[in-house]
Amino acid sequence: MFKKNVDAKALQRLSGADKKKLRRTAKQRFPQASDDDLDAILPPKVEITVAKYPSRTLVYGIEGELPMLFDIDGRGHELFPTVYALWKVPYLLPAFTLKGGEVSHFILGGADLMFPGISVPPEGLPSFQAGQPWSVKVPGNPAPIAVGTTTMSNTEALKAGLRGKALRIAHYYKDLLWASADGRYVPNEGFYDDMVIEDPNFASASQHIDSSEDPSEGKQDKAAVDVSECLTEDHAINSETIENVTAGVSELNLPQEKTTEEQTEEKEHQHLSTEEIDSLLDICLLQALHTNVKDKDLPMPGSILWSNHILPCRPPGVTLDIKKSSHKKLSKWLQSKSSSGLISVKEDKHKKEVMLIGISRKHPDYTAFKHHKRVQEAVEQHDNIVADGSSAKQLEVDEIYKPSSHVNPIFLAVDADTGKYYSASEAFDVVFRYVEKENLVKQTDKAKVILGATLCDALYKGAVKKGSAYPSEIHKKDLGSTFVNRMQIHHRVARGNEVVIRKGAIRTVQIMTERRQGNKKMTRVSGLECFLLDADSLASELQKKFACSTTTAELPGKKGQHEVLIQGGVIENLAKHLVDHHGVPKRYIEVYDKTKK
Repeated sequence: MFKKNVDAKALQRLSGADKKKLRRTAKQRFPQASDDDLDAILPPKVEITVAKYPSRTLVYGIEGELPMLFDIDGRGHELFPTVYALWKVPYLLPAFTLKGGEVSHFILGGADLMFPGISVPPEGLPSFQAGQPWSVKVPGNPAPIAVGTTTMSNTEALKAGLRGKALRIAHYYKDLLWASADGRYVPNEGFYDDMVIEDPNFASASQHIDSSEDPSEGKQDKAAVDVSECLTEDHAINSETIENVTAGVSELNLPQEKTTEEQTEEKEHQHLSTEEIDSLLDICLLQALHTNVKDKDLPMPGSILWSNHILPCRPPGVTLDIKKSSHKKLSKWLQSKSSSGLISVKEDKHKKEVMLIGISRKHPDYTAFKHHKRVQEAVEQHDNIVADGSSAKQLEVDEIYKPSSHVNPIFLAVDADTGKYYSASEAFDVVFRYVEKENLVKQTDKAKVILGATLCDALYKGAVKKGSAYPSEIHKKDLGSTFVNRMQIHHRVARGNEVVIRKGAIRTVQIMTERRQGNKKMTRVSGLECFLLDADSLASELQKKFACSTTTAELPGKKGQHEVLIQGGVIENLAKHLVDHHGVPKRYIEVYDKTKK
């Protein structure tokens, strides 16, 4: 975006009305930003300037200081913060974390962010939609290095095997927008001319906190309480350390039973011979082909087949390791199944991976196999089931879709109800039923679908730029996601007998710790209503759990939405409590600690 040096056509001050309008637009574009956050990047009592460029791009900045926001289309639809704004408020946008500092070299060279360069957290890829603003961070460095627009949703990304472009970069550290500021600077010692690495000060602070944790059991909680009672405000650093120690001990004590289960699984796995593992692999493959893998999903990367379909079909409590089999490698095992005629595979030389391209459903092994309904293990359901011993009811969160005017003709053609809600997989089935009914599969390439007039309008009408040609065909792997993106996204939340369906993607729970007067900490949690949690009840519950004062307050400008304010820095324990006792999935919790510099 800012790769070529272009002079601004005009530079002028914003009027009071325009400043208010810009602030409203920023609030809509960055919903997680508080009023204090907006004050940090758009101070109310200073002059705000706007620079107008020939490409219609607008750059807003503090007069005589730094650029804070830029608007690509000049209409507020593509408003982004600059890296200077993100260095003031790092949590203004959700962020993708790179796999390492070496990947930042490509971002600073002007490349877009690809999915293989993103570090996926243990709880899985966070939820996002196509066209949303996200930032980019380097592990161990809290300061973002770039901003851009997501090119697809997390659902589409998983279906694509986490391949392709994740973020279309609009602005990055060291580009001409960053360099245009007279007072340009870097936020920490991890920023170099051609690369960004972890901040040594941030890393050393984290190591200091980790080294202060005491893994011993028993009297930790009592000791923490006794010592903290004797502290004054002059000893706030020691208080913070004690809170981290207490949090560390609680986390260390919890997973002991899991460790025992893992040891049991390893013992069971050690008893399986090579022949038994080979047999188990064949059973899991046949089970997956019967229950999970559909012809419309092909071609499919071998890694996706293994992780998303074969492993979930293994018996409960059994570890399945391809290296313990006689084949040693996934590619060799799949090729052996291809030689037997059960499946067809080919090697993708570009991706250096074996692809599943066909299934012989008339093969003797396939027809003779009697599949069973798979019962998921409790471990796999941890996102929706609350912890044992909790009085909270089971929470279920689902993304659902409603047919829009774009896709209604497809639903009507296959006698599907246009007034009901569909899961992504159900919507996929509808469009593929239509393809089968109209015989639209390309005869010379079974992996592609010919776009008839009705299907082409459903997928692309209004989305193709004026003057551009409409596509004549689409790959099967892209058909389902493109179809779903033309539907209206909703989300369904159920807790016990209470079920709520709301329009739009589900919003996250926001947990933020900030420093108030003196050196005291305050933790705020909002977004509870999305998960059918009552703010007053939670405040009373947390008051007893953390032995501290709590209160509730209505969010400004959001009628009916409340936040809970908790005395002290309980950010990590609070997030864990919401997951374990109220069933809120980890991927829907965002944590910000504004007390760390």
